[in-house]
Formats: sequence, C-alpha cells, structure tokens
Amino acid sequence: MTPPRASAPTPFEPPHAGTTFEEPTAVSAPLPASGTVTPAADCIADSAGGLTFDLDAPGAPDASGDWSAALVLRLRGGGEADEVRLPLAPGGEGRLRAVLPSTVALPEGRWDVHVACGDAAPRRLRPGVDDLRALVDRRPGPGTSPLSVRIPYTTKHGNLSLRSWLRAPHAEAGDLRPEAAGLTVRGRLYRAPDAAAWLAGAVAEARCRRDADLVVTADLGPGEGQEFSFTLDWAKLTEHWRGGLDVWDLWLRPADGSGPARLARILDDVVDKQQVFAYPVLPVDAGYAPARATAAYDADNDLVVRIDERPPAAS
Repeated sequence: MTPPRASAPTPFEPPHAGTTFEEPTAVSAPLPASGTVTPAADCIADSAGGLTFDLDAPGAPDASGDWSAALVLRLRGGGEADEVRLPLAPGGEGRLRAVLPSTVALPEGRWDVHVACGDAAPRRLRPGVDDLRALVDRRPGPGTSPLSVRIPYTTKHGNLSLRSWLRAPHAEAGDLRPEAAGLTVRGRLYRAPDAAAWLAGAVAEARCRRDADLVVTADLGPGEGQEFSFTLDWAKLTEHWRGGLDVWDLWLRPADGSGPARLARILDDVVDKQQVFAYPVLPVDAGYAPARATAAYDADNDLVVRIDERPPAAS
C-alpha cells in the first residue's frame, strides 16, 4: 500500500533533502559473487503476524528429504544466541516450506534470512514474490500479549530480510494534521488490558532527543474505546529551542504509572515509512529565531516531530 504524498504549503525542503532522516547502523552483506546460485523465497503474511516462506530446494536434489534443512533468521548486529531456525518441509511442486508463527517471539530489529542444508554454510536468500495483503490496514484483535509485526523486504544488496516489531501496549498513529499552531495526531491503542481505562487520564508526551529533561505534554481529546487524539503546540516545542535540529519522540503515558506506549505506524505493509510518508514543512515563529516544523517517521517507523532552522527567504 502506497499512500499519497502530502503537498507542502511552503517552498522549504526537509533537512537533508534526497536522503533518509536516519540510516540503520548495520547493513546486510552483499550477495555472493556472480555465478553462485542463490535461492529465492516467496513470503506470505497472515493477519496475526505470521509468515510462510516457500523456496526451491537448496543444494542437492534430495534436499527436501534432509532433516537438517532449515530457514535461519539472524538478528543483524546480534550474537550467536540471536538466531531462529525454522525447519524446512516439503511444500509440494518440488518446493520447501518454513513457517514463522506469530507466537514465536522475534525481538525487534532487522533479521537476515538464510537457508541451511546439511554441513554446508548457511546462504542468504533472495526475495521472491511477496503476498502481504493481510497486512494492509491490519486491525489486531484484543489481548495483552505483545503485538508481533514482521514485514519482509529487499535490502540494498538485493537480499531478503525481515523487519520485526514486538510491542505492548502499542499506539498506532493514524491521521496527522500539521497546522499553523501545531500538530494534531489521531490513532488507536492496542494490547492494553482495557484501552478505554488506559487512555483515561493519559497524556501525550514529546521527548527531546537532545535533552532528556525536555518533555512537552498534551492532554488527550475525547475518544471512543481504543481511539485517541491530541494536539502538540509548536510554540511549546520551540520554547527551549536554540537553533539546529531538534527531534522529538512521541509517546502516550497512562495515569496509572504503568509502561508508556510509543507512537508508531507499523500496522501495514510499508517497511520504511520515512521513504513514503511526507508531511508539510511549516514555518514557526520561535522566540530564538525563525524555525520550521514537520512530522515524520524515523528508521523504526516511530513518529517524531522535527524542529529546524528556517532558511532565509530568497531575495
């Protein structure tokens, strides 16, 4: 699903135009040298957060009967313990199948996908055909167990990887309305024991990455059940701004003192929101200097607000 890009009401470009706001600190390895046969895997997602992988038999023709054949998931930047092995079984038409159920906990991060057979070293898999229709506009059912989200994607080197999220509670960002006075956010809360009770008395928090002591709060507006809304004033976000770039992370904090919920957008099939969702960059009359503000998603699809210096008007 590819949403329309929002048009900006000003000629200002977001900072670092043409690049992403943030890049992962670790990247996947390149594919093997040309001439090496690299198998590909098709992925099918289900609405509960599970994934099914179908691939051609790796290695020897009798690999489908090799009990050691496995799909291997390795957490990028992790250690030896950060590995999940899924048995490969005959899936029909000479293919092999591995299943990653939603009940198998996959910690947050980027997982590189390999195939292993016998004593041969595991090999990276190429992406095949993905069926991610079940992830579009996903509405998880009730429960308090962590919400599992896994989205397969193609790395810049052409490998198959997964982006995994595991969150409870989770605040899914919906409609965003950047306006002259501030940013209005609407969303839904998932995986809280009682969403309406959790939201009663809760507040929205904007936490400044530059200074952990800088926190701006906003009351939640009226909502029904799991729904919430709030408005962050640009004036409050720029009160202590002294030039340069400030990035604010957005959270919901309940009144009962239990764990907060990070605002993010992960319940769809778009693995990298910062490359797809663009919001207006608005001028703000800050006390220190002319500023500009925009909403954005970072490399983890978490919702942030960016405050930066406003370029001088062209003469």
